[in-house]
Parts: sequence; C-alpha cells; structure tokens
Amino acid sequence: MYQPEKRSQIAERAAWIGIIANLLLAVLKGIVGFVANSRALLADAVNSASDVMGSIAVLIGLRIARQPPDEDHPYGHGKAESIAAIIVSVLLFVVGLEIGYSSFMAIFEPAVVPGIWAVYVLIFTIVLKEILFHYQNRLGKKLNSQALIANSWDHRADVLASSAALVGVGGSLLGARWEIPYLIYLDPVAGVAVSLFVLRTAYKMIDEAIHNTLDHVLHEEEASQLVEEVEKVDGVLRVDGLRAREHGHYVIVDVKISVDPRITVERGHAIGKNVKHCLMDKFAHVNDVLVHINPYGPEFPYPQKPKGNSDLIH
Repeated sequence: MYQPEKRSQIAERAAWIGIIANLLLAVLKGIVGFVANSRALLADAVNSASDVMGSIAVLIGLRIARQPPDEDHPYGHGKAESIAAIIVSVLLFVVGLEIGYSSFMAIFEPAVVPGIWAVYVLIFTIVLKEILFHYQNRLGKKLNSQALIANSWDHRADVLASSAALVGVGGSLLGARWEIPYLIYLDPVAGVAVSLFVLRTAYKMIDEAIHNTLDHVLHEEEASQLVEEVEKVDGVLRVDGLRAREHGHYVIVDVKISVDPRITVERGHAIGKNVKHCLMDKFAHVNDVLVHINPYGPEFPYPQKPKGNSDLIH
C-alpha cells in the first residue's frame, strides 16, 4: 500500500493522463465527425468532451481528498473522491441523454453517408480507450480510489460506445456501396446505441457512488480481520463490537473492548492506545480508530461471546 502523499501523486497523474487523452479524442472526433458527416462520430465526440469534464472532477476530488483533517472535517476529506465519482456519473448520464436525442432525431432526416476517415478515428479511439480502462481500473483498485475506478469504467463505456459507432459507420458505408438505403441509416442508429451504453454505465456508477458515500461499513469477512487483531492485544478480554466505516479510500474504525474492571484508568487507556496503534500499523487502509473501554464481567450488559464470533461485527 502506498503512503498517502505517494498515492495522491500517482492518482493525480492517472487523472491528468485521462484529461489529455479525452481532450485529444474530443477534438479529433469532432473535426473528423464534422468533415465526414458522421452522426455517430459526432455523438462520440460529445461523449469525449464530457469525459474531459469528468476527469477534471476526478482530479479536483483527488486533491481535496488528500487534505489533512481539520476542525470542520475531523475524519478527513476522503469522501471527496466519492463525490467526484457521483459528478462523473451524472455528467455521463446527461451526455447519454443528449447523444440519444440527437441521434434519434437524425433518423428522420435525409440519410448522409459518412466518410471513411470516421472508421479510422473510431478504431484508434477503441484501442486507446481500452488501454486507459485497464490502466486506471488496475490503479484504482490498487489505490482503493472510487473516483479512478469510476473514471476507468467511463473509458470502458467509451469502448462499447465507439464500437457501436464503428458498426454504424461501417454499415452505412457498406449500404452506400451496395446501394442498400436502409443500411445508410445505421450511422444515426449507432448513435442511439451509443447513448444506451452510456446511460447504463452511468446508472451503475451513480448507484455505487451513492452507496459508498452513505457511510458504508466493511462487510463481515473484511472486518473480521480487524477483530482478530484487536483480540490479540494484551489486556483485551473481549471485543464487544466493531464497525469500520468507509470514508473514501480509507476506513474509520469504532471498536468496543472489555478489560479487567480492577485495573487503573491509566492502564485501560494504555490498552486502548495499543488497540488503535495495532490496527493503524497493520492495516494501511485504517486511517483512525475510536476505542470505547468497557469493564469485563457477567454482571455488565455486554453478552459473553467467544473470540472470533461473527456477531461481534455490527
């Protein structure tokens, strides 16, 4: 796991690569789409232009997320990445609607045969976007960055969208060559297909981003590792409960432990500090730990549970 500063630098470099690539593709597809009279390519150009804005939102989110905790944000700014992911998703959804509307209306206009250059640009786009998808997706998972992962799936949506556009442009060219009028309309039909790909991807991204923003806790199998480490700390007689809240790329842990009721307050405080340092030292994604000390014994309101019991995680 990378240190926070190194993590931010790597993530921001990935965001900049996305911005430059999307800007290049938006300009290239816009010019060629206009010259080649391709509705599908122009729709794809608008999609790339929105990707530029989305990548900028990701970059801003990454920079805000790396800021240290302050008085107003004691848990840090990690959720800025989730907010950036939501912005990217909403932009993608709006673009999908715009692409679908303009392409659908073009079906009722006189058919225009696109130029062959539209095919070359779309092939180039598919190759470049697939490379960007794998690069950002793997990096996003390694850095646990929701914003980068969301942006990577935006690239994959572009691959599917450009593939649909390629089929449409190619079919239209073949229709003109073989004198099949209906095939010529495959270009705007492909634009509609592009919009459906984009809308589906945007919906999935929005759903996941909102889920992660609403104080999502780690699942039992992930949190059980934290419980096991707490149980190993000297002086901890029982783990009464543990919650690990995702806060962007890191988690905040709330844990309740039982200790010998006859020890001093100072000793109980030391045990709590050891629990905190244990989790933060052994798990790079744990950013802070809040420990509540309970007195151990059958007369106290916390149920006796064997160590490792999954019910401890709630």
